[in-house]
Amino acid sequence: MRRIAFTGVRHDTPLYPSGRLIHFVSTTPQAVAYARGKTVLEADLAAFSGWQEQEPARARRLVGYGIHSMIAAPLRARGVTMGVATFWRSQKPEPFDDDDVSLAEELVARAAVNIDNARRYTREHSTAVALQRSLLPRGLPEQTALDVAYHYLPAQAGLGGVGGDWFDVIPLPGARVALVVGDVVGHGLHAAATMGRLRTAVHNFASLDLPPDELLWHMDELVSRIDQDEDTDGAVTALTGATCLYAIYDPTSRVCTVARAGHLEPVIVHPDGEVEFPGVPAGPPLGLGGLPFESSELHLSEGSSLVLYTDGLVEDRHRDIDEGLELLRRTLAHAGGPPEETCRAVLEALLPERPRDDVALVVARTRVLDGNRAVSWDVPADPSEVARVRAEAARTMDEWGLAEEAFTTELILSELVTNAIRHAGEPIAVRLIRDRSLICEVSDGSSTAPHLRRATTTDEGGRGLFLVSQFAERWGTRYTGSGKVIWTEQPLPW
Repeated sequence: MRRIAFTGVRHDTPLYPSGRLIHFVSTTPQAVAYARGKTVLEADLAAFSGWQEQEPARARRLVGYGIHSMIAAPLRARGVTMGVATFWRSQKPEPFDDDDVSLAEELVARAAVNIDNARRYTREHSTAVALQRSLLPRGLPEQTALDVAYHYLPAQAGLGGVGGDWFDVIPLPGARVALVVGDVVGHGLHAAATMGRLRTAVHNFASLDLPPDELLWHMDELVSRIDQDEDTDGAVTALTGATCLYAIYDPTSRVCTVARAGHLEPVIVHPDGEVEFPGVPAGPPLGLGGLPFESSELHLSEGSSLVLYTDGLVEDRHRDIDEGLELLRRTLAHAGGPPEETCRAVLEALLPERPRDDVALVVARTRVLDGNRAVSWDVPADPSEVARVRAEAARTMDEWGLAEEAFTTELILSELVTNAIRHAGEPIAVRLIRDRSLICEVSDGSSTAPHLRRATTTDEGGRGLFLVSQFAERWGTRYTGSGKVIWTEQPLPW
């Protein structure tokens, strides 16, 4: 065994120092106590009854030093022997007796439980951190709407442990990007596992292209159901109190739509350095149920930074949360530089050496898809306008150096615009976006979604969406406040 701690009334004894690896022979009291799990009393060391076989020369020095009695007590907790505590007596002439043995056993038993608790907690903390990191994004997805940097820091073991903070960057159709930051109440494995469930749910709801307020409503329903299931079990803490902020940024319109459920509001850093808390309405935490969520539309200039964070960044037992928010504002006003440098400046200014709570920080700087990469047209509800749309699309594709893709794009737009004119209503609009793929969008004033079907040989129509699905790499529908958008994506040749 290795001696990990040593102290006494004097420090010049011949005993082994801390850190020493000791190979105890089987006849020593330490070896016997460890093997049998029982305390061993050696009342008279000068009798040399076997304990000295460990190292005879050192044993004689110990006795000559004045050490005359010893107790070896095993460190046992929950059926596991973790080591041995040895007590030596030198100054008092009386040897250790049974009362001393009882006291030593009580002290060692308490110490063993504390050591085992620390060992178990450290292992659980390490497991929770590993689980948390495995459930968080390992890298950022490819997208052109935002320049994003992030930092995640788990809480220090012993000060609260890993919690349920998470963040995400989710590409959406139409070159848009969703930013998510959330926090689950509590700490440990349960909080980390719950975070993974909620993050997966956000991804699933985001794939439906829901607006932020509607997505949070679905998340609220989900957390309420989870709480109900776990209440019936009675063994797991309810989730009520989980928070989330969800934002969607459109690089063509420069509009960022934000909604939050009990979460701290984002911070906007404008290109001129002005820092603003935009006043996004504060919805209730997830799981309360019955209360609505509201969205805010923020118009962001190119080069603005959207800063999302969890409460561990600004809240600390040594300062009020308002002080933390003010410190964050001042830091962002002087940070400047790219998002990665801003992240570092914020963490250095606000975080204590040993944070008591998890911290998730996301800094996203906006980009804009200008007229060279995005064009749009309004389309009157007149079938003759389809030819004009095809011609405009062909001209745009030629300007973008995508003449080879023009025929496919014309076909897709022709089918979608025709459907909008025949089956939907005004306003009808077309938008082409040249991003990592070629995106075609046709919007109309109807909330009725088209569905793909296979026309029979005798049908005169019904093949439009089938053709679109064959020529486009992906297609789908998203709803807006005034209707819907049918979108398609085509791979680019480079």
